[in-house]
Order: sequence, then C-alpha cells, then structure tokens
Amino acid sequence: MSKFKQFEEIEAWKRARSLSVVIYKMTSTPDFQKDFLLVNQTRRASGSIMDNLAEGFGREGNREFQHFLTIAKGSAFEVKSQLYRALDQKYILIEEFEEIYNQADIICKLLTGLLKYLRNSELKGTKFKCSGTLISQSKTEKQITEN
Repeated sequence: MSKFKQFEEIEAWKRARSLSVVIYKMTSTPDFQKDFLLVNQTRRASGSIMDNLAEGFGREGNREFQHFLTIAKGSAFEVKSQLYRALDQKYILIEEFEEIYNQADIICKLLTGLLKYLRNSELKGTKFKCSGTLISQSKTEKQITEN
C-alpha cells in the first residue's frame, strides 16, 4: 500500500479539484450567471469537497480525518443535487449533467472507500505517533481509480 505524505496525493482530492474547475466553468455561462445564489452555492459546495479533505488530513488524527471526510462527502452529494437544479432550469444540457454528476459520484465512492478503510484501521493518526506511519491509501480507492 502506498502512503499519503500530503493531501495532494489523495485521489479523491485530485478529482475534487478537477470537479471544482468544471463547476466554475459550468457556472460561468451567461444564463447560469443570472442565478447568483445557485452559482455561489454550487461553487462553494464543490470547493468544500477538496477543502475538507485537506483540512481533515492536516488534523493528523484518524477520527478527525473521518469527520472531515464525511463533510466532504456531504458536499459532493450537495453538488449532485445542485446539478439537478441546474438541469431543471436548463442552465446545462443532459449530457453535461451526466458527465459532471458521474465525476461527483466517483468522488463519493472514493470517500466512502477511504472512510471504510479508516474506520477499520488500527492507525490513530500521525499526531498520536501510534504506529509511526501515515494514512494508507485504501484498496477501494485504488480499485476505483484503476477503472
């Protein structure tokens, strides 16, 4: 298993960053821009995914990391819901909806796998220096990224 030395190595964070770029592009269209509240909330939710992954990792504790991962996962689900609102208002086409929704869904699966790994792990986190190792990349995350 590979070890995470920094949050930028986490596949879910990488994908959340890419999703955020796509969300900013999607919400920059003239029609979408008119719906300021939806633009703002969708952008904030997409950024929240990557930010909570980074913050949780930075806390260096297994339980704290899990807590922030669940917040990140909630934000990914929020993005999925907001995509329906954008589709219903005809700000995006069904093809764009499906592509972005699938990106968010993959992130949800990666976060679920990482959470499952952490919940079953003996690791307590680097701040406890219990095992002298960093958080390991979950098997589920590797499987999802290989597909």
